[in-house]
Amino acid sequence: MPQSTEVKVPDIGDFNDIEIIEVAVAPGDRVEVEQTLITLESDKATMDVPSPAAGVVASLAVAVGDRISEGALILTLESDADAPAAPETGDSDSAEAPGSASQNAATSGDDPAPAPVPAAGDADLRTELVVIGAGPGGYTAAFRAADLGKQTLLIERYTTLGGVCLNVGCIPSKALLHTAAIINGAAAMAEHGVEFGKPKIKLASLAGWKDAVVGQLTKGLAGLAKQRKVDVLHGVAKFVSPNMLEVTGAEGVVRVAFEQAIIAAGSQATEIPPFPNDDPRLMDSTDALQLEEVPKRLLVIGGGIIGLEMATVYQALGSRVTVVELLDGLMPGCDRDLVRPLAKRIEKLYDAIYLSTKVTAIEAGAKGMEVHFEGTKAPPSETFDRVLVAVGRRPNGHRIGADAAGVQVGDAGFIKVDSQQRTNVPHIFAIGDITGQPMLAHKATHEGKVAAEVANGAKVHFEAAAIPSVAYTDPEVAWTGLTETEAKQQGVEFEKATFPWAASGRSLGMGRNEGLTKLLFDKSSGRLIGAGIVGPHAGDLIAEATLALEMGADAADIALTIHPHPTLSETVNFAAEMVEGTITDLYIPRRK
Repeated sequence: MPQSTEVKVPDIGDFNDIEIIEVAVAPGDRVEVEQTLITLESDKATMDVPSPAAGVVASLAVAVGDRISEGALILTLESDADAPAAPETGDSDSAEAPGSASQNAATSGDDPAPAPVPAAGDADLRTELVVIGAGPGGYTAAFRAADLGKQTLLIERYTTLGGVCLNVGCIPSKALLHTAAIINGAAAMAEHGVEFGKPKIKLASLAGWKDAVVGQLTKGLAGLAKQRKVDVLHGVAKFVSPNMLEVTGAEGVVRVAFEQAIIAAGSQATEIPPFPNDDPRLMDSTDALQLEEVPKRLLVIGGGIIGLEMATVYQALGSRVTVVELLDGLMPGCDRDLVRPLAKRIEKLYDAIYLSTKVTAIEAGAKGMEVHFEGTKAPPSETFDRVLVAVGRRPNGHRIGADAAGVQVGDAGFIKVDSQQRTNVPHIFAIGDITGQPMLAHKATHEGKVAAEVANGAKVHFEAAAIPSVAYTDPEVAWTGLTETEAKQQGVEFEKATFPWAASGRSLGMGRNEGLTKLLFDKSSGRLIGAGIVGPHAGDLIAEATLALEMGADAADIALTIHPHPTLSETVNFAAEMVEGTITDLYIPRRK
């Protein structure tokens, strides 16, 4: 006998009042199990709602443009009693356990991985896979594992998912850097006849907007976790055995037994012990992002990416900025020709930039922070309203009780892994900052997918040809693959082309002609081996070079790819044409 079934909106996470942008069926249509019925669109994602059973649509209760939430009626389905139903995805005892041999073989096409070690001992929670840390690498690993059928628990020390990156790092800093770019861009237009006047900074409103950006993303992650049925536990995790964690949170200690684990515990800002670190005027990058005040004078200790990004923000907001760097150049690790346009620009904007200079002491006084320097060009002691220490980050390997699990941690706090992200303990993986340089979120996300897939039995490896680096300063600086300095040190013979942005119509139209695009090609194979770009949006442009490098492209591949005009992306095309000898936008004398 036909049965009438009401099909309602299933669990869609923390989303409510979502708009229907497509209705894929009509009354009288026959639908199969998992066939899409409607498509919803939130501010985070577009999602399809599938049919839980096969049958004929008897009536529709929704239309395009309607806004619905979990539990709302979509349609009535006339189904046969013996019609197949959608497969259960929960913890049914009759279902084959996720990660079992037959599932692994079906998923990966490879031989199944060794069976995970059973969790033993008294526990408050048990899970197949636990992920420690919910930053970009951690939540990616957890979500991928859940998609593959793993029962997954995600542990996060912050009250919201996203780790350092989303909560107090990458995302809030980029929101503020966008603000700085708007302020600087508006001021620059005065030279071209458009004056806006001095901006009025409402610090509380700016901080609120920055927090709202963070909140939108962290809320979206919570919804994605709920949709995937990833359990979330907030607290600080430490190993107590190879298959047990203790998680200390607001409600006490929770013991978690697991079969497999992925460590994604990240890193923390480096402190310099002799400094008065308990004084709120001495900040790390997390403190600086709180925007408690705009100091009249700010000293940034460390001329690397983080220090220079925060210097960009505070200078635009009105601080007089001084930068001190221990080495003889800003942004160590990047080619000097890429750093030079940035250095020339900020030299005019900042009070001072001291290279080859060490801060020997900081004294907290009533009138400010008195800072003492050492070096051949070191200034006398100076007083600053605030000091930002940005001398790097250190991994959290020694903070998670790894020794209790038998996981080997190096002296610096890094955990050594193989190309499948396995530690020396086969059922424990590690990803992200805690595994070594470069400490970048986009490296962690790819490592997270590898770890999750290997944990599920797939024979995959992390074998990236290049990992791009970006400084979101003004101008931005980005590079990928081998730097010119590294190529010379390694004795790699290469051919170089550097296209100046002064010859780019797009950059001239932006009033920013200081940039350049550099490509390095291996002399023997002709393939791209490295690239560097400095200028507005360099961080976006470097993706093309990374893709070209990953795919083994040579100069002809890039030069013959038609790029839109006029764009900054053309500069990559023009640099390749310089190597090919076909460029017409510059005059390059013929080689003899």
